[in-house]
Amino acid sequence: MYTVKKGKIVTETNRSGGILGGISNGMPITMRIAFKPASSIAQKQKTVDIKTKKETILQVKGRHDPCVVPRAPPVVDSLVALTIADHALISGAIKPVL
Repeated sequence: MYTVKKGKIVTETNRSGGILGGISNGMPITMRIAFKPASSIAQKQKTVDIKTKKETILQVKGRHDPCVVPRAPPVVDSLVALTIADHALISGAIKPVL
C-alpha cells in the first residue's frame, strides 16, 4: 500500500525490496546475495597443460578454499549496476552512446 511521508509517495513497507513486478517502485532496492564456497577437489583429474598442450594429471593436496568475502561486494555492485544500465537501455530510458 502506498502512503505519503514527508510530502513523498512511498510504500508503507519495503518487503518487496524496491521491485514490484520487475519494475522499481521508487523505494531503495535491497537484495540478498549468497555464494557457494569454491572447493578444492582432492581427486586426480585429467587436464591439459596449456603451455605444452599435453594431457596431464592434476591433483590438489590439502584444502585451498578461497575466501570470496572481500571480493564479493565490488563484483555484486558492478553486476547490479550493469544490469540496471542494461534495462535502462532496453526500456529506452537512456540513449546509447555511439
